[in-house]
Amino acid sequence: MKTPKIPIYFIPGLAASPKIFEFLQFPESKFELHYLEWLLPLSNKESIEDYAKRMANLVTEKNPVLIGVSFGGIMAQEMSKHIHTKKVIIISSVKSKNELPKRLKVLQKTKAYKLFPTKIITNIEDFSTYIFGNFAEKRVKLYKEYLSVRDTNYLTWAIYNVINWQQNTPIDTIIHIHGINDGIFPIKHIKDFIPIKNGTHIMILNKAKSISKIITELL
Repeated sequence: MKTPKIPIYFIPGLAASPKIFEFLQFPESKFELHYLEWLLPLSNKESIEDYAKRMANLVTEKNPVLIGVSFGGIMAQEMSKHIHTKKVIIISSVKSKNELPKRLKVLQKTKAYKLFPTKIITNIEDFSTYIFGNFAEKRVKLYKEYLSVRDTNYLTWAIYNVINWQQNTPIDTIIHIHGINDGIFPIKHIKDFIPIKNGTHIMILNKAKSISKIITELL
């Protein structure tokens, strides 16, 4: 009897398209790959819980593996609260609000993020530099083509929900793959993860071979 393939659903990073996963490679005989696109929020006040339910409705296979990058990792965790999953794997992400860097916590407390004029964003450099600092400005040329969601309502909603994520403790059995040199979510704030040597926040692009190997072995 033929062994059923394991369904994997990939959730990209904030404002990103599923194209960020293009360099990952998995045995076709073992895995069935699905790539999710970001939905537009119904309003800026839509809760992350309700949004995650809508995203979870896009998952049609039973007992899937959810793999999310950065904000997609947060979303994968929120989606797993609404569907039964075989495994949740996050990459370059955080497992609770306690792993967010001080920079984002300050934005949350001061609500300074509300001052950012998302309606006049004309390019992804402005957006990335505002949220993630000079690190993103230096790297943005490498992945500009992968950041395709420019809808201002989505950006406003997503910024708010990264900064104000309220998960206090990590979900049991979650698997976290993280780059040693991640400049957006520094490892000094991260616990219990599989390290990727020289991995940065965009390692899904340039460390895809190593990440693919880890995921394949885990599953």
